Amino acid sequence: MKNSKIRAEKIESRIVELAQCSDEPDCLSRVFGTKAFVEAQQKIESWMKEAGLQTYVDNIGNIRGKLFSEAPDAKTFVIGSHFDTVINAGKYDGALGILAGLDVVENIVQQNIKLPFHIEVIAFSDEEGVRFHASYLGSKVVAGNFNVEMLQKKDHDGTSLEQVLQGLNYDSSKLSDDAVRPEDWLGYYEIHIEQGPVLYNRNIAAGIVTAIAGQRRMSIEFTGIAGHAGTVPMKMRTDALCAAAEFILAVEQFASAKKSGVVATVGKIEIQHGASNVIPGKATCSLDLRSGSKKKLTRAYESLNEICEDICNKRKIYFEWKLIHETNPVTCDEALTKLLKKSIKQKDMEVIEMESGAGHDAVAISEVAPVSMLFVKCFKGISHNPLEKTEIKDIATALEISDNFIGQLSSKASDLRQAQTDRQAQTDRQAQIDKQPQISKQDEIEKEPHVGKIGEA
Repeated sequence: MKNSKIRAEKIESRIVELAQCSDEPDCLSRVFGTKAFVEAQQKIESWMKEAGLQTYVDNIGNIRGKLFSEAPDAKTFVIGSHFDTVINAGKYDGALGILAGLDVVENIVQQNIKLPFHIEVIAFSDEEGVRFHASYLGSKVVAGNFNVEMLQKKDHDGTSLEQVLQGLNYDSSKLSDDAVRPEDWLGYYEIHIEQGPVLYNRNIAAGIVTAIAGQRRMSIEFTGIAGHAGTVPMKMRTDALCAAAEFILAVEQFASAKKSGVVATVGKIEIQHGASNVIPGKATCSLDLRSGSKKKLTRAYESLNEICEDICNKRKIYFEWKLIHETNPVTCDEALTKLLKKSIKQKDMEVIEMESGAGHDAVAISEVAPVSMLFVKCFKGISHNPLEKTEIKDIATALEISDNFIGQLSSKASDLRQAQTDRQAQTDRQAQIDKQPQISKQDEIEKEPHVGKIGEA
């Protein structure tokens, strides 16, 4: 424990140092492609080099450090998390996973442990999606499922992702070359603060993630008619903001229902040309839906679209509904999770299993590789907030669990490879069976937009 405590103190020191790389002087905010973003990249890459890894920055800004195995047919096991933040963020979200993962690999180097697989530590460039309103930019490139249409997405100032990449001297034509090939993956592991209160309330240092909730993120634009606040009678108004407000309350009511199975958040609203003496003519709000059930997520998506339409029809408001981001619920890999359980039991700890309501880079990676996650206790479950905090003793415990996990993985690597081969064969057989996909109501919504109902993203 003494050694792990020293290691944890080093990680804590680096987390504090990394938090100095901020776009804002009075709080931590670090979004994709800024000066603070580049400063953070440089720090992380220097720490990877100190650990003895071969490093480079890829064309989406991920920092990658690799420890190569001497085994001739070695696959790659990735440990990662993200170094971008939300606005007015906490220090530990993302950073803990990168620096704890790096420490685990540095410990392997220092002890001269020979592994039957390569380990690549990746600091993903953009998971939060703050600047371009699209999550997992970094991990999607590594997984090989980045949509090149994203390059035309623009930030609040009208700058496209492509322009930002060019400004950083990255080559977007080589993004596909930065992916880990599907046949080269052994698996993925992410250490992350829980961002919830379960571990804190039970005073347990760490727990296992068994599943990650799916998400739908929308932008909804309400258009009415702007007018003079003093001269247009109340019953003759088409107030865009009032329509948006009624919809926001309807979202809360829907998600609060006992059997909804979703959480819903409107975290952003903007009024175009807003003024105290002008009836709002245009208002835009966000909508974030999450659920561990794909069926319930789809039902909520469709139901809230209908509710929005009814409100706007009643108020004679035109609206456009744009789906910006979508991920399905993810189940963490059974074999890797089993090894993680053993690693916790080696510490004589209670095994806590949880579903994550927050999205993680593991979501993007799960499309091409088996994934696993370890949650670490954080103060009162607070996250996306400057009060975010993880104790050194809990970081130390996470390191010991992770050391055990890599040891377990090393002894079972050949079994995992065979299991992957068997799963792929089963997937291929199922693909032959499912050649005719069913058309859901959501597909109809997205493929047949019409005025007042929905617009394409």
